[in-house]
Amino acid sequence: MPSILFVFTSAANTLTGEPTGWYLPEAAHPYYVLAPHAKIDFAAPKGPNPPLDQASVDAYKGDEECIKFLADETVKEKLTNAKLLTDVKVSDYDAIFYPGGWGPVLDLAFDPINAKLASDFWTAGKLVASVCHGPAALVDAVDADGKSIFAGRNFTGFSDAEEEYLGTTKRAPFLLEDKIISLGGLFTKADKVFGSHVVVDGRLITGQNPSSATDTGKAILKALE
Repeated sequence: MPSILFVFTSAANTLTGEPTGWYLPEAAHPYYVLAPHAKIDFAAPKGPNPPLDQASVDAYKGDEECIKFLADETVKEKLTNAKLLTDVKVSDYDAIFYPGGWGPVLDLAFDPINAKLASDFWTAGKLVASVCHGPAALVDAVDADGKSIFAGRNFTGFSDAEEEYLGTTKRAPFLLEDKIISLGGLFTKADKVFGSHVVVDGRLITGQNPSSATDTGKAILKALE
């Protein structure tokens, strides 16, 4: 059975002061696609109990899998015992996955321990996956030659158009789409704002937004099989 590491943000507030954290469906939806087929561990820069974005709880209060995730005793235990990034052994896993929320743009994007972890997963030939703002965690991830893992590769993530639609362009230090394009990434997005869109380019798997979370999980599962 393959093993997957979910890496959550530990950031609890945006640059403009709003509470943030990890975004509920972006963890819950892929989790229930993958959990029957893989061993899953959780980690975060500050370890146990990474902050959950309450706005995502409110927005998805009618979503069955989100409700299930919040009540799931196994999930609660994994969150309570989330590893520090320094305690992760790359050799224990087949894939790393970063759920979104604005949090990753605030902490994981600037965390040298995370940058090394993501780079080590990549150079070890593992799957590297993320959804929504999750790709921000990979902006300093490099291949064996020190080149960005996005250089010349297709990717997606939370788009400038989606940030503008929500009026959230000032919440984080950079806009994901612009930043990764500047690293040489080739950006694509859904035809409509908040449409599902997943890009698989070799071992790099990215999903655009919360609507893409289930399909991102399915793409990870297919790649692991």
